[in-house]
Amino acid sequence: MPAAEPPADFDAVYAAQYANLTVQLYAYFGDRQEAQDVVQEAFCRALRRWSKVSRYDDPVAWVRRVAWNLAVSRWRRSRTALSFVRRQRLQEPQVEGPSTDRVDLVAALATLPAAQRRAVVLHYLGDMSVSEIAERENVADGTVKSWLHRGRTALAGQLEDRHV
Repeated sequence: MPAAEPPADFDAVYAAQYANLTVQLYAYFGDRQEAQDVVQEAFCRALRRWSKVSRYDDPVAWVRRVAWNLAVSRWRRSRTALSFVRRQRLQEPQVEGPSTDRVDLVAALATLPAAQRRAVVLHYLGDMSVSEIAERENVADGTVKSWLHRGRTALAGQLEDRHV
């Protein structure tokens, strides 16, 4: 009775078959990255089960089958997604861009030191109290009040210059 063949070495199978499987699936997908992803996933699944898969008559056939199944699943998902997109509105509603005042405010905020900018944004846009900001920033209430005062002063000067 002949001795059973030792199980195939995963690294050797991977090195010998990766490129071949990738080429096959590239021809199917038309996208090299998708083909590589599918083949990698198939080999990852094979590695998790290698003690069993390696004993098959043709472990590569198992990996190939898994890769093709994954490819078909991806193709079906993309077909479903494309069908969904096609059923959507042809044109998105148009939204007005930001006003010049908003653009000016954002530009002026960007010139403030980080602490002042955070305080101003959290207080006036985030509706946080001075004490909430102080707790968040781990500073005294007076520090936050100082940041707010300095920030308002700087913003007023910059915004006034832009609108004169």
